[in-house]
Amino acid sequence: MGILSKYKFTNKKHPLKAIMSVALALIGIVAVAMTVYSGYLAGGEVAWGHVAAVALSVIMAFTGLIFGIMSRLEKDRYYFFPILGIVLNFALFAAIIFFMIRGMTRQ
Repeated sequence: MGILSKYKFTNKKHPLKAIMSVALALIGIVAVAMTVYSGYLAGGEVAWGHVAAVALSVIMAFTGLIFGIMSRLEKDRYYFFPILGIVLNFALFAAIIFFMIRGMTRQ
């Protein structure tokens, strides 16, 4: 019984909504990073397709934030992915707002 006493058996699981939240955040971060990079290469001009990608990233970030919050409120679950999803989606929102303000004040 000495070996088994070191392990803690539990039935906790990672919430699926939290994993989806992290996935949505990562897809949004990649889309925004690609848009910023292509805008940098084009001298500040961004195509409408890239603007649409950022708009979809806003929707994905909002959805991911809701999924992260909902999964964080669940009982008897691991909380790594919900917290990671909330942080990444909030950071994505902050980055999009920063780039929008920066783009509006560009001369």
